Amino acid sequence: MEGCRWTTAGTLLLASLVLSSRTARSEEDRDSLWDAWGSWSECSRTCGGGASYSLRRCLSSKSCEGRNIRYRTCSNVDCPPEAGDFRAQQCSAHNDVKYQGQFYEWLPVSNDPDNPCSLKCQARGAALIVELAPKVLDGTRCYTESLDMCISGLCQIVGCDRQLGSTVKEDNCGVCNGDGSTCRLVRGQYKSQLSANKLDDTVVAIPYGSRQVRLVLKGPDHLYLETKTLQGMKSENSLSSTGSFLMDNSSIDFQKFPDKEILRISGPLTADFTVKIRYAGAADSSVQFIFYQPIIHRWRETDFFPCSASCGGGYQLTSAECFDLRSNRVVADQYCHYYPENIKPKPKLQECNLDPCPASDGYKQIMPYDLYHPLPRWESTPWTACSSSCGGGIQSRSVSCVEEDIQGHISPVEEWKCMYTPKMPVVQPCNIFDCPKWLAQEWSPCTVTCGQGLRYRVVLCIDHRGMHTGGCSPKTKPHIKEECIVPTPCYKPKEKLPVEAKLPWYKQAQELEEGAVVSEEPSFIPEAWSTCSVTCGVGSQVRLVKCQVLLSFSQSVADLPIDECEGPKPVSQRACYSGPCSGEATEYTPEETELLYGSLQEFDELYEWEYEGFTECSESCGGGVQEAVVTCLNKQTRETADETLCVTSRRPPQLLKACSLDPCPPR
Repeated sequence: MEGCRWTTAGTLLLASLVLSSRTARSEEDRDSLWDAWGSWSECSRTCGGGASYSLRRCLSSKSCEGRNIRYRTCSNVDCPPEAGDFRAQQCSAHNDVKYQGQFYEWLPVSNDPDNPCSLKCQARGAALIVELAPKVLDGTRCYTESLDMCISGLCQIVGCDRQLGSTVKEDNCGVCNGDGSTCRLVRGQYKSQLSANKLDDTVVAIPYGSRQVRLVLKGPDHLYLETKTLQGMKSENSLSSTGSFLMDNSSIDFQKFPDKEILRISGPLTADFTVKIRYAGAADSSVQFIFYQPIIHRWRETDFFPCSASCGGGYQLTSAECFDLRSNRVVADQYCHYYPENIKPKPKLQECNLDPCPASDGYKQIMPYDLYHPLPRWESTPWTACSSSCGGGIQSRSVSCVEEDIQGHISPVEEWKCMYTPKMPVVQPCNIFDCPKWLAQEWSPCTVTCGQGLRYRVVLCIDHRGMHTGGCSPKTKPHIKEECIVPTPCYKPKEKLPVEAKLPWYKQAQELEEGAVVSEEPSFIPEAWSTCSVTCGVGSQVRLVKCQVLLSFSQSVADLPIDECEGPKPVSQRACYSGPCSGEATEYTPEETELLYGSLQEFDELYEWEYEGFTECSESCGGGVQEAVVTCLNKQTRETADETLCVTSRRPPQLLKACSLDPCPPR
């Protein structure tokens, strides 16, 4: 060293000589009596980020404030994949040195929270962990997922700008001190759908350049990878065991557990990755994935287009083109429109060729554009009708660039002339609200208390606002009634007919009519029966049946059209018996006379209404209806009886069914 030739006695002479031969020092250096900094040492590494140092000497006979050494990063270029880990190289350097009389193959122990800058290594195939050196070489990373590096045995902060002491970090897109605008977060979930014809399925495609990839599979199935490089080379990895490995120069960390699998790739990916699932069991599996996808198509501003006029004043504009960052070529605009984060730059407009044009009178005056020569503008046709009445459709229009001359004549011109303002969209979504859909309410109780009966439910067509409406497909309407069985045996005293003889519709109709209460679902509400139309003999009674609904927000009852209510409508007319008329001749047998005039309750035991088939269809094709035929039967003989004998039984509701649904042939 140059300073070793000088003695303490020559301090003043030394200072004067050094000041004349060294680089001029700052005011701070002169005040602290430090010598100028020396040249930088050779970098501790040739790639991957190393450290270089510079020294200075204290020129005072006493100590100087500050440090006599400073560091900086160097060789901040990525090492080739085959170079290996720098800490691993330092461990392997001890493979030829015996430890406690035995040779070992040493592997690095990384991410030591207590002393990350010591060289700790583990013997391969053994639990032996040894500190082979108190400190690693300068430039060794403190932690595997950090740029911080060890210098002189201490962990120093390194920013993404590769500067010591810098706190600048990469954004999620991998851009140093970026704002996250060059990538987008992709998050989703995949659920397996077992099929006898499929052995595997694609979970997600992750494009080149993506970062921070993480997938978690839960279930019996297995993940595997397929890759395709930009040059078209394909490869596959079955991910058969836990470990870390390289695939197309991308480092992959895979963990395999009995009931789940975890895949991590820090990135950036050096190929297009396709994650697939191979079915392995009868149970379903789910895969959650998240990664940051680079925006590889970005807008790029063009140069100015040629002037619109050769003289006399014109205009020229810039435009924007969609540029593929991977292939370094211009692509169709639709690729840039795919990313909502991509905002197309507005064209710039400037005047050009302002020199007057030659003319017989010398020149023509340049008129202001905004008054005499309006700029070209976009014009559009009206929107077409929406392609769908609900559920999301599209409508379109044509947009063209037009120019108006001084006389007011409008003519189409090239589109680039209007690019100083955004072009109006030519398609737009419409009727994006959900289509009406059927909403089934809960089933009613069974219409019988024993044996087999029916149960009903209300099925409404509900629109996107939750309002009762029309427009639902009849083909998808859930059924409104079904059979039900009450596991209670039916019985009556021996002198009475069994309850089972009474048809299910009778009990159902009886229960529907008794205790009908207005609810928040449209339902039939019958009013009270009128008095019998006669004072003796057999007459009739009528009542009003309304379709009503309870409005929950106002707690008021509203009347609806009859067709808004589902299910059978209660009868609005029935027969009534007011006792015998004086002097009236009877046509009934003594037994029937006793039943008729003795007790109306007995009618319920001997006679009942019953459905007997349907009428012919009202139409031969194109859709018609059939009406159920109702007759009065003697329960014991099963013979048809006069309808007046069923006077105490409620007449069953009218039933209709669709028929002849095939379309009619064209005429």
